[in-house]
Amino acid sequence: MKQWNLFIAFFRVGMLGYGGGPASIPLIKKEVVDKYKWMNDTEFGDLLALANTLPGPIATKLAGYIGHRVSGVIGMLNAVLATIIPTIILMIVLLSSLSSIRDVDWVEGMTAAVVPVVGVMLAVLTWQFFNKTRQGMGWTKAIMMSLIVFVLLFSLNIHPGILIAVLLATALLKRDDNMEREGGKT
Repeated sequence: MKQWNLFIAFFRVGMLGYGGGPASIPLIKKEVVDKYKWMNDTEFGDLLALANTLPGPIATKLAGYIGHRVSGVIGMLNAVLATIIPTIILMIVLLSSLSSIRDVDWVEGMTAAVVPVVGVMLAVLTWQFFNKTRQGMGWTKAIMMSLIVFVLLFSLNIHPGILIAVLLATALLKRDDNMEREGGKT
């Protein structure tokens, strides 16, 4: 049953993740955290941060890790295949027929209508992550951190993977310092 649930969860993501990897993230969270409870919000947030530091498509990285966590190597293969099979099939079907109908009004309208839906899904996910940060750091630190990250990403054009790697390294070093201090006191 686990293999079937993994397949269905990631097949849904593959079918409905219109707009690429970032648009799939809220769908993956819905399946993994809310529906099947294979992870909690904190674990998913940590996995998402780590997955963003690695090269490659985010949806397949998340599917691979979550599939492996839930059901080992077979689960990993199952989840990754379930994620990419819909894309492969849709690309073959749509690309072969889309070139002939791409200028039709309803096709343009359909594409335009999906963009705000994906935007809202990403905004909701952003709010959820900000709210989690606020709960852990408080309003002032969360706002300051968000502003600093915004400036680094958009004004200074620093790659998100580099920023996440630096933040992870800083957190690890800070953790090690705290552990050394606690070890010295006892």
